[in-house]
Amino acid sequence: MILHYDEIVIGSSLRAVMFAFIRKLPIFFTKDTFILFKFDYLLPTIDLSFLGLQPKEKVLKTFGSIPPIGIPKLLLWERLIFLMSLEGLCPLSNLCNSMSLRLETIVCSNEYSKIAEIAFNKCFYFGDKGFNLHQSEEKIYTCYDWIAFNRGGKHEIDYIKTDDDFVRHIWFYPSERIDGNTRVRDACAVSFLTQTQLDDFDYSQTMARFKAVHEMERRGMKGLRNGIGPDGRPKYYKFRTSAIKREKTNAKFKRFKDEKCRFSFPKSMEKTLLKNLSNTDLGNYRFLKVVECI
Repeated sequence: MILHYDEIVIGSSLRAVMFAFIRKLPIFFTKDTFILFKFDYLLPTIDLSFLGLQPKEKVLKTFGSIPPIGIPKLLLWERLIFLMSLEGLCPLSNLCNSMSLRLETIVCSNEYSKIAEIAFNKCFYFGDKGFNLHQSEEKIYTCYDWIAFNRGGKHEIDYIKTDDDFVRHIWFYPSERIDGNTRVRDACAVSFLTQTQLDDFDYSQTMARFKAVHEMERRGMKGLRNGIGPDGRPKYYKFRTSAIKREKTNAKFKRFKDEKCRFSFPKSMEKTLLKNLSNTDLGNYRFLKVVECI
């Protein structure tokens, strides 16, 4: 099956999806491409009610002061993908495992065989794990270490920021390992690492857990209370953690050589694309009125 398009978008980032939505272009991405970090939020001042997303403001409990947050970016991503899918602008959905450039077309394959071939005149490329046009001497990865708190996970803190690239951000969220509404919180530590660092034990999942706990303790956070010590002061159990998983995604690339100039690398900022969303002609997205009722 050969799909013919004048212009296409490749990538799964929020920038890529907004770009494709605004221009009403078909978008392609591979199945294992990391989509969005669940703790990326929009500003609370951004109005997306025209997409059926009502404004929301939340103040995080943390150390120091940071501005309030709005709705998760993932919610916007899902809404745009949903609307585009209904209009046939996500032809392969998440069925594609890999893509490769062959002469004048892009070949899309699943785990077993080719599922589609895309003929195009221009491609707006935002980056994709399964279709990397770039060659880089050393890539910087955004690394996500998901940490389970087996003891000491009951607290009210939402977020901690450090000054180090290793465990730069620590996000706390209600544990998804426990059924129901629980007060126990697990964590996700976000780091920015090179491949050399990823291969080094000093930057492993184990050390990420230790660093996260260290950052918590140096800010005065404590585990469960464990009675009174000989000096009359309360004693506390140490935090007990275990690793859930580690995920990583490419953060920096170098451009590849495009002799026929069919590939474009948009530099549109997320802030600009968000502003342009409200100016998009939504007439073709005929299912939007149905979405507003969801």
